[in-house]
Amino acid sequence: MNEKTDTSKVVLVQPPIEDFYLSKKRTIPYGLAIIAGGIHQEGFDVEIIDALATTKSKSIDWPRSLDYLKPFYPQKDISFFSLFHEFRHFGYSYEHIGRLVREKRPFIVGIASLFTAYADQALKSAEIIKKFYPDCTIILGGHHPTQFPDQTLSHPAVDIVIRGEGEKIMAQVCRAIKENRCLDHIPGVIHKKNEPIRISSPSWITNFKDLPLPAFDLINDKFYQRKKRGSAIVVSSRGCPMQCSYCSVSASSSYAGYRCRDVEDVINEITAQITQKDIGFIDFEDENLCLNKKWFLSLFSKLSPLVAGKDIELRAMNGLYPAALDEQIVSVLKENGFKTLNLSLGTSSRQQLKRFKRPDIKKAYETALDLAKKYDLECVSYLIAGAPGQEAEQSLDDLIYLAQRQTLVGLSIFYPAPGSVDYNTCKEANILPASFDLMRSSALPISDTTTRIQAATLLRLSRITNFLKYLKDSHIDEPLPEAFPDKAVFNPNADRLMFSIQLLKWFLHDGKIRGITPTGDLFEHQTDPHLTRSFITKLSNIKVRGAKQQAPVMSASIANRRDTFR
Repeated sequence: MNEKTDTSKVVLVQPPIEDFYLSKKRTIPYGLAIIAGGIHQEGFDVEIIDALATTKSKSIDWPRSLDYLKPFYPQKDISFFSLFHEFRHFGYSYEHIGRLVREKRPFIVGIASLFTAYADQALKSAEIIKKFYPDCTIILGGHHPTQFPDQTLSHPAVDIVIRGEGEKIMAQVCRAIKENRCLDHIPGVIHKKNEPIRISSPSWITNFKDLPLPAFDLINDKFYQRKKRGSAIVVSSRGCPMQCSYCSVSASSSYAGYRCRDVEDVINEITAQITQKDIGFIDFEDENLCLNKKWFLSLFSKLSPLVAGKDIELRAMNGLYPAALDEQIVSVLKENGFKTLNLSLGTSSRQQLKRFKRPDIKKAYETALDLAKKYDLECVSYLIAGAPGQEAEQSLDDLIYLAQRQTLVGLSIFYPAPGSVDYNTCKEANILPASFDLMRSSALPISDTTTRIQAATLLRLSRITNFLKYLKDSHIDEPLPEAFPDKAVFNPNADRLMFSIQLLKWFLHDGKIRGITPTGDLFEHQTDPHLTRSFITKLSNIKVRGAKQQAPVMSASIANRRDTFR
């Protein structure tokens, strides 16, 4: 190892992301902070390079593997019914990451590779870091290397792969490398020194008591602020005891079992965050925050005095299982700062629920909505469409079902999550996407009983559904169908709400979903005409409900808004 390398220094990297969009509220490097805490406990100096903690992004060429999407995402649409149109590199450039690592001179660089769709960005980061600073040992960990260890380790820039949960493992690896000891005794570790390479099984944590506090001071708090206050993430339980076929952390997957952390440890972690900075938002990233009711009530009984009077909003953005919610739990959520319930419905179809190996929770879901209304909580309800064997008309019925209920719609197009039962189902049916970068919802990755054009249509119809709810909440009358004129040229400076209402009128008449470019040009989105006409027919037989408890009064009348047409 080069004498300039600092054998007390470890750098952890959150790589950039290349996609159509990025939600920065979901990219806080919480996992790296936990790993950093363990490494620091071993006596090392550790830093996090968070390549996503920047507003920098640039438009890049679409990967050729995604070219088939261009008819579905043709150009920028400034209406309320837009989806995607531009592929971007979010975060630091690879070269900047390489220079930062070289300046810090660590002997080990750990790179997070959580999602298979972004595996190329993790590997590209490793490649450039090795180019700028060849004397470091590069380690990749996360869900993707856990599922595809041999492919990950085959990259020339990757020296070691960690499979499973790396909080304890990474610290052991750092110590072993510094002392020039063999890595073979450390569970979950794969390295290139063995020939042939020995693929170890993933290592899962069974006792969280020994874990140190995450190194929260290494997170760029200012970047992740919401409403000028800090944001925090906590994972108080891991895994899931349910059998859902689409999920990579369910009991039917290759992930570890369901484990709840010790309540005192979770409270200590939250206390550390609240005392170190002005926190205004805490997200529980658990898969099942409320599933163990006794544990949940114990946790929140101790959390309550910590958050009381601090105006902190709490949320569980990964979703709450409706069947685990009862009035006592909902009341506790409300009392402690929850304003919104993210409800994981999946589908209202019993037939599809059986395919998903998921219990029929429709009755429990309805009860959860009633409780949300009683306790003045808003709801977002999440659906999955486009799964193997799932019919598009079935998903359309899901949209109509939610249109009639007091909730926003969150529709996700299915993608085969590595490690899940459905990933193997797609593999056996020979419908897996051709490359890792297609393992994302926005890629409309599989075309089975729901085609890609149907999937894109369902996404746009979900936007229309939420727009109708917005109109209800804003006391704006639902638009009536109107024939498309021979000529229509929009004023690009007109009010977005008004021209979206006009587009909706035309859609309700002929079933065509149109968009508007920033220069005011009108164009038609590629959609499935049968689905759109079916949606309109079913919509005409129901009463759409808004998403809010008490609708606000419009700030301005429609007549006072800027002209829609030139």
